[in-house]
Amino acid sequence: MNVNLIFWCVNSTWVLLAFAIFFPTFASATTPPKSQNSSSYSQVPEYLNPNPNPLQFPTKPEEVKVQQTVPISLTQALELARRNNRDLQIAILELERSRSALRESQAALFPTLGINGNLTNSGNGFRSNSSQASTSFNGSAQLNYDLYTSGNRQATIRAAEEQLRLDELDVESTSLEIQLNVTTEYYDLQQADEQVRINQSAVNNAEASLRDTQARENAGVGTGFDVLQAQVNLANFQQELTNAISQQQIARRQLATVLSLAQSVNITASDPVQIAGLWQPTLEETIIQAFQNRPELQQQLAQRNIYEQQRRQALSQLGPQLSLAGSYSLRDRFNDGASSTDSYSVGLQASLNLFDGGAAKARAAQSKSNVAIAETQFARERDQIRFDVEQYYSQLQSNLNNVQTSSVALNQATQALDLARLRFQAGVGTQTEVIAAENDLTRAEGNRVTAILDYNRALANLQRSVTSRTSR
Repeated sequence: MNVNLIFWCVNSTWVLLAFAIFFPTFASATTPPKSQNSSSYSQVPEYLNPNPNPLQFPTKPEEVKVQQTVPISLTQALELARRNNRDLQIAILELERSRSALRESQAALFPTLGINGNLTNSGNGFRSNSSQASTSFNGSAQLNYDLYTSGNRQATIRAAEEQLRLDELDVESTSLEIQLNVTTEYYDLQQADEQVRINQSAVNNAEASLRDTQARENAGVGTGFDVLQAQVNLANFQQELTNAISQQQIARRQLATVLSLAQSVNITASDPVQIAGLWQPTLEETIIQAFQNRPELQQQLAQRNIYEQQRRQALSQLGPQLSLAGSYSLRDRFNDGASSTDSYSVGLQASLNLFDGGAAKARAAQSKSNVAIAETQFARERDQIRFDVEQYYSQLQSNLNNVQTSSVALNQATQALDLARLRFQAGVGTQTEVIAAENDLTRAEGNRVTAILDYNRALANLQRSVTSRTSR
């Protein structure tokens, strides 16, 4: 247990440190609106974190049985995602791999130096009486350096730098995508929780109506038809409640999967359903900010630069290659009365590939086509970003109007149900009016929750589109 805890602490510290280096704006980007309480931002219970061993494989039912359900806030969910999300950890590891690849390519800027030696004992054989063994030593050192590669070395280093840049942007993009996914799935969980509450309230209302109808029938002022209507209405709401509970469980496990929670823990949303904030910039300002800040566009440019460097690498094979080679050797035979001998050599080596059947030009042509593809993908990504901003901006405005409309409708539906019950109890209304009013109230509550959460989802997507970038 202590070993696992130490392993988890080291792993979490490494991930958070790497995250702070590679994407310092993630913390500010995931800060919730000021209307929400952020005091619990780092207060995440340790038992929510998964087993530190990524190769853990549960083999017993009790190891995967949910032992408790813990309410968490959106800020805590984002903190858990930063610590434990598998996709983010993979992106950071791939970034480290690219850093090592860049260091490997930069090694070509330096000469290579190697030494070798051998110590040999030799004679005429074991059966020979005149056998006299001799011992000798041979050692040498070699120095090689590529003086001129027709641009191949520079292109290789530049391609590795662009790949590193591409992976840095991928960490940033993955971080933003995780933030968006966690936020929207938290809203999905809130909606599932609210749907359970609304349907439970509808069941309670239907049960109250059924009791009133049965009492009126027993008093001789009601009919069996009214009782049947109330019973059918209650059964319908009970079925909807059952479906809502199932969707709630699915939403909980979906968010738990994204957060990589411990196997024995389930979660529920603790934040109330409310508008997350207001969007101040105009549509045009939002589009320009998205073009400037989205890492996807910079990724396409980095990929284009990689293909350009690959084209230069291919063409460099047709140019002259010049290298420096030097060696030094030392020879000595022991007990022969002669001193050791040494020698050295220094020289230049040049080569030129006169004909390769067109292979180098063909590789260059492939890379040139890849450059054109990357440029086209850049244009496509730019158009898609604009469409996304326009779509979410429109949804933001419409859902804000829907929030206002649904709030008025909810108040009216509540009053209508009270009046329908009073009319029914006074004998001037019908059970059908009460059932219709109950259905209207349930629908009005659901519409208001949907409008608020759809607004929050659109706001989260807009914030994702214009998140400030510091890595340039």
